[in-house]
Amino acid sequence: MIKNDLMKKVLILVLALVFISSGVMAQDIEFSILHTNDTHGRVEEGDYAGMGFAKVSTLVNNYREDGEVLLLDAGDTFHGQNIVNLSEGESIVRILNHMGYDALTVGNHDFNYGQERLKELNEMTDFPILGANLEPQLVDDYVIKEIDGFRVGIFGLATPETAYKAHPKLVEGLEFMDPVEVSKKMVEELQGKTDMIIALSHLGMSEGSDYTSIDVAEEVEGIDLIVDGHSHHALEEGRMVNDVLIVQAGEYDKNVGIVEINVSDNEITEMTASLFTKENSQDLEKDPEVVELVEEIKAENEEITSEVIGNTAVELNGERQYVRTGETNLGSLLGDAMLDAVDADVAITNGGGIRASIDKGEITRGEVVTVLPFGNIVEVKEIKGSTLLEAVEHGLSKYPAHEGLFPQVAGMSFVFAKDRPAGERVLEIEVNGKPLDHDKMYKVATNDFMAAGGDGYTMLKDAETTLLAGGLEEVLMQYISAKGTVSPEKKGRIIGVEVKNDNYVYEVKKGDMLREIASYFDVSLSTLIQANNIENPDLIHVGQEIVVPVK
Repeated sequence: MIKNDLMKKVLILVLALVFISSGVMAQDIEFSILHTNDTHGRVEEGDYAGMGFAKVSTLVNNYREDGEVLLLDAGDTFHGQNIVNLSEGESIVRILNHMGYDALTVGNHDFNYGQERLKELNEMTDFPILGANLEPQLVDDYVIKEIDGFRVGIFGLATPETAYKAHPKLVEGLEFMDPVEVSKKMVEELQGKTDMIIALSHLGMSEGSDYTSIDVAEEVEGIDLIVDGHSHHALEEGRMVNDVLIVQAGEYDKNVGIVEINVSDNEITEMTASLFTKENSQDLEKDPEVVELVEEIKAENEEITSEVIGNTAVELNGERQYVRTGETNLGSLLGDAMLDAVDADVAITNGGGIRASIDKGEITRGEVVTVLPFGNIVEVKEIKGSTLLEAVEHGLSKYPAHEGLFPQVAGMSFVFAKDRPAGERVLEIEVNGKPLDHDKMYKVATNDFMAAGGDGYTMLKDAETTLLAGGLEEVLMQYISAKGTVSPEKKGRIIGVEVKNDNYVYEVKKGDMLREIASYFDVSLSTLIQANNIENPDLIHVGQEIVVPVK
């Protein structure tokens, strides 16, 4: 009896092996990869943001109900908006952990809090942060995920552009290795351990970039899929390069990328890409747990925003009608802070980015965040003097309308004719006290919105970026904190006049003094007194027209 039972078991085992070897019992697997990139702290749904993480979470959960899912992020995630900046990335980690991300690659803006903080964030996450081309090793090289026995190897690539576009202090001692060469080593490392290889890449696909995901696809054999970020491309069906599918989901969680994968006999038989867009999400309910988590984070941030960072001895004027039509002390303070933070000749930022004033007295973090709510980054461009003049002319083109493109500046000053046609308004312009040289190259600090052509500053868009620094609000807070007490004044950086009989005619504003007006135009006080038949130089009034002889 025992002998017969033993023979039956042997026969069953033999038959099973035969079926397996003949493919009768071969397993077919289907799973989905959902991916995000370049969310830049856009946690909540908004007009200028995407669908918000609460809806992304619901989408992911819906896919998980139907099958196996890998959830990936291609970087620039820990910095951008104040909801994440104030906690130096910890708040977004809590959200990503809740959503069950499987891996994230490090983006260039993810270094904005420094290398030590990035390592701390890697300890906080329930998933690995990846960056195989960092030397010394700062985060993980790769991770292997298994789906029904099918092994997926995922390695990370950070853009080497970080080395020269981030603030030098943030990447000091860190080397960004060639993504192509590192990818070859990663493929060699993973081929015997996995059935599929994914490069989770923050390289992008921008023309003119020295390192792109396209280069990796063209030059590295063995990669099946590149989940990409950095260039903010929204690839509706992905892009096939050298039999490698490259996918990217745009920016600001406006889209969630979806890759559907079919596997048979541990071989990929089909792989298709699509985007789930913000427009598709209108009927998608928000994950109530993410909504609750966001509200908790916002309440905690209120404690942070109440922190006093310094004082101001004067009211800082950020009112709409002033920052969009002329120089204000808050606009000048912001420009000074930008120049203090980076190596640049001049600073120029759009008045529309300044959204409030700050009362005399203590300054809190919350007040600065209210002034600068958009999470913009300070970016340095290198442009010719002629291009700088074009930018200033553009900034003045809508005057006297209260348009956001009006420039606030530092390191430079200009006189413009209020009554001349747009494009012909700048009468004089100086950089650091010297006349603008049209052929000279100048380093110009601006914000990333303008640098990308925002507010119509298209002349800046294609100029070389030499540095990406911290957030605009962070730069201003650090400057105020270092000073302790600030008391900025209008310094004659922006002067609007009319031109009559080949002379300038300046209209007196509240707080103006004749000596200051003389200083603005670099003429003597006696010249103004004589030209305007002024009996008492201490008695001028708002609205009075002062004739300024042109030198």
